[in-house]
Parts: sequence; structure tokens; C-alpha cells
Amino acid sequence: MSENKKKASKPYFTRKNLIACAIAGIFAVVYIFCGFCLTATENSAISAKNPIVGIAEALKLEKVVVEGVGGIVSICLIGVYLILLVIAIIYIHRYGVLNGIKWHNWKLILADFIALAVCVGMSYGIAVIIQLAQDNKAIDKLSLLIGETFLITLIVGSALALLVISISMLWVNFSKVDKPFRFFKRSDYDLLEDDIPAEDDSLLDSFDDAPGAEGGAGNGNGAGGAGGASGNGTALNEVEDISKARELDEREKVFPGLSKIDEAYDGYVVDHIETDDVTLEELSTGFRKWLAKNEKLWFDIDTIRFFLSGFAATPFSILEGLSGTGKSSLPRYFAKYVGGEVVFLPVQTTWRDKSSILGYFNDFARIYNESDCLLKLYEANYNADKIYMFVLDEMNISRVEYYFADFLSVLEYPESEWKIRVMQLPYGFVPPAKLEDGFVQITTNCYFVGTANKDDSTFSIADKVYNRASSIYFENRNASFEVEEEEVPSIKLSASKLHSLYEEALNNKEFALSEDDLARFTRISDYIYEKFDVTFGNRILNQIEIIVPTFVASGGRKEDALDFLLSRKLISKLEGRFEEYVKPALKKLLELMDATYGEKDFARSKHVINTLIKRL
Repeated sequence: MSENKKKASKPYFTRKNLIACAIAGIFAVVYIFCGFCLTATENSAISAKNPIVGIAEALKLEKVVVEGVGGIVSICLIGVYLILLVIAIIYIHRYGVLNGIKWHNWKLILADFIALAVCVGMSYGIAVIIQLAQDNKAIDKLSLLIGETFLITLIVGSALALLVISISMLWVNFSKVDKPFRFFKRSDYDLLEDDIPAEDDSLLDSFDDAPGAEGGAGNGNGAGGAGGASGNGTALNEVEDISKARELDEREKVFPGLSKIDEAYDGYVVDHIETDDVTLEELSTGFRKWLAKNEKLWFDIDTIRFFLSGFAATPFSILEGLSGTGKSSLPRYFAKYVGGEVVFLPVQTTWRDKSSILGYFNDFARIYNESDCLLKLYEANYNADKIYMFVLDEMNISRVEYYFADFLSVLEYPESEWKIRVMQLPYGFVPPAKLEDGFVQITTNCYFVGTANKDDSTFSIADKVYNRASSIYFENRNASFEVEEEEVPSIKLSASKLHSLYEEALNNKEFALSEDDLARFTRISDYIYEKFDVTFGNRILNQIEIIVPTFVASGGRKEDALDFLLSRKLISKLEGRFEEYVKPALKKLLELMDATYGEKDFARSKHVINTLIKRL
């Protein structure tokens, strides 16, 4: 397991938070300075005729004289506790964001009021107590001094802010005087044709440089929508209308759904959610009982174990077999059981490329048609500890190796490189926050499950697809059983907790295959290679080393895990062989398995072999 799967806690204070704290600090300093100026006397270090007093006289404010140190103490305390109040409010709402609590939750609002009351009490209250000890008749003067200081601070602060903004604008525009003007939205500035170099004219409108099949979710010749309007889907090569170029820079219009997700999370990544303390074995048995008790679905316990342990090796799983055996229900209810989310993607016969899954740019409407899959993939970047299940229902009704090719490819890379290009972005375009350079990141809390039937209306799944996935074959409806518990509740399971369970299983040497286990299993696989020229690749060997320990940690046996892998990774590839040598070689294989493991083990593999023998 990669170390990248261990989620590190994000700091409570982001850049926006620190900016707010800095502004509060500047305001507090100006407030204290103005207070000192307003209370200056003949004997103080600051002249009694300073500019701040001049502003107060111009506003015809009453000259307030507070005897003793009460006035100065109150000004200093309010300045200090103003900074603390801002920090406390930011901390409270950052806590709410990281724990999935909405800003308008009554608990957060109550905490805000408590923070405000404490800061007011510790600043103004202490100042009043000090003043009472000196002169109990000066309380009104003290309050008037605080109010006048606050008003003067707003005026002076606004003037300083205007000065700083003006200087910044002057410096920025002078430094980029020869470059096209850029602001937040392209509709807010004038894009002159003279500002665009002739050789770069194509950049402003080059939203999609992919083939025509990426233009639409249909069959790649334009049938998938306006994104395929160019027929072969060639990129936009020149600027025909400057007003259209302006429209393209409004990311809220081009990516409305992704922009709404940015607004909902306000730039914060929820990298930790509440989770229950369970083991892999408790997770497997609990899920099986929950399905039986609450959904009236019964599964073999080893099927549940292999379904869960397969995700330790690959985020892609294939559930294949007869219709009505619960293939689609398994991932859907698992997400419900652990408090995750599930996205159903009914595969269509017209699916040919990734645009069928991720959506496409509508060249006519000038917006990106965002699919449910894209929206949830994008959201998973913000909710990094929540489990997301993407179910490709009837995945082989179209060719998997076509529309899912990009996913199959990037999932072979290191986790930090699990990125898929959504579209080619034009020059100067500011995309949604998590769509860097037009790529969406596939996070490690995302799992893909494909369901497949075998009939005349479906395509066969290529070996390269099987090799990249964990695979389970559903042949029979499982027998029902009674659950002793009166109630089986769902649980809360975070992605980081699930990854840690996988790590624990892999680090337990007792769960790993021993030299004797490898020798016996190699004897079977070598025979299959010798007789049928079918063998394991390095990818599958790596999967075996990961799946077996996690399967055992789930309460299973090593032999049963190897049985799943052998039946799906090797023996299933023998279908369609009708040569004369096949039948006797299969019978010999059964004898070898009995001699190596005994007659009771490897029941699934033996069943598949006997089925093949009957067909010969």
C-alpha cells in the first residue's frame, strides 16, 4: 500500500483565514493608534494637536477626557480582543467545515455569540472595572471614547485601504502594460484583437482539441450532442467572434456544476470525517448481516470478503454473472452501509470514449455538459475521506476498453498521477479550483465497480480489462439465512480508516502467503501455463500478494482467496478452447488440484473446470 493513502490533517488556518487575521490585526493597530491620538494631552508623547484630533474636530465630535488609565487600557484591550475574536470565529467555522457542519448550524452560531460575549466582557468589561475603581462617573465618557475611536478608525482605515489598493493597481498595471488586460471575468474587460498575437489566435477558442468522439457522449460523429457538431471533432482553430471569447472566460457559465461545488465547500477540503472503529472481519460479517436483515439480500460470506479485499489491490472491480443475483445491489448497499455515496452510470450501446463518462463541451451553447460522474469525481477532491462508489451498470453492453480506456490507463500510475484530462483549456481561462490545467484528479476514496451479464446483447470483456480489476462471478442466487440480532445498524466508515485496515493486513506476516503456499499454487499455475499457454503477469502477481492477506484479515482462508483468483484470472481464459487436448488436460488439472490441496478446497475453480469439460 502506498503512503499516499495515509491522509495528513490539513491546518486549520488557510490563506484566506490568515488574510482575514492580518486585516483584523491592521485594523486593531490603527484603532489603538487613533485611541492614543484622541487621548493625547500636553504631557503625552503624541502631540495634542495631531491629525487624528483634527479629523475629530472636523467631524465636530465631542472632546472626551477620561481621567486615569481607564481610557488607554480600554482602547488597548479592545484592539487585542478584536484580533482574538476574529481568530476564534475563523477557528469555529473552520472546525465546522472540516467536520461537515453547515455555517448556519445553531451550535456554530451559539459558539460565535459566546466568543463575542467573552471578548466584549474581557475588553470593555475589564476597562469598566478599572475605570470604576478610579472614577465611577466616567463610564459614559469611556463608552463615548470607544465609539469615537471606532468611527475615526473606520475613516482612517478606509483611506489607508484606498491608498494601498491604488498603489497596488498602479504597480500591477505598469508591470503588465504591454499584456492583454485580465480580471476575474472576461466580460469585465475589453479584449482587443490587436492584443492577440497572430500566431496565438487559435488559443482563445481551443477548448477541445480531442477527437470528435470526445465532442459528445454519443457515437463520436456528432450524435452525442452539440459537442460533436464539428463532425470529426477537430479543435476550434481561430477566433471568429471576440464576444464569444469573452463568454468562455466565465467559469461559472462554462462549468456551472463544478463552480457550485467550489462555492459549497468554499475552497476547504474535508479530509477527515467521523468513522467507527471496526476490523476487516467485523466489516465483512456486519455488512453481510445488514444486507440480510435490512435489504433481504443474502450473499456468501467469502463473496463479501473478496469484494472488500479486492479494493486493497485495485480500485476497479468487475461483478459478472447471471441477471438478478445482486451484482448492482452489492456496491450500492455497501456505500449506504458505510455512509458513502454511490453514482450509478447506466452504460449505453453508443458509448465510445471518455466523454460518455465525463461529459463534453457543447460548442453551440459554449458550456461544458457535466456528467454525474464528473461532478462526483470533482466533489471527491473536496470530501477526501468519504467513500465514493461509481457503478458502471451493464458495462459490457458497449466495449469497455473503448470508453473506459483512460481510466484503465491512469489507474496504473502512482496515485498522485491519477488524473484524466476533461478538456483542453484555452489561454487565459481560469478553471474551477480543482480542475487544474483541465485535468480532474481521481482520488483514492473513489472506487469503480462494473456489472456485466453474459448474453447475446453484450460484448466480451478483454483480458487487459480483467487483468486490471478484481473479478467475481455470480452464478447462483445464494440461500437465505436467519440473522440472530434483532437490529443490525449501518456504520460510519471513512476512506482513511479503510486504507488503514488494508495496511494493517498487509503488515501482518501471518496473513501473507508462505513459501509453501507459493510453491503449491505455483505448481497449479505452471501446469496451466505448460498445457494451455496461459499464465499470470506481474500485475496479477502483485494483486495476489495484496488480496490474499486482506482476505485472510477479513476472516477468510488463503486457499479460498487463491480459488477466487485462479478461477477468474486463469481458468476463465480457457473458455472457447475446443482442441482435442483440452479435455484430458482439464481432467489432469482436477487431479493435480486434488493432490495438491485436497478434494474440498478450490471448489469454485473445480466447478468452472467441470463446466468447461461438459461443453467439450
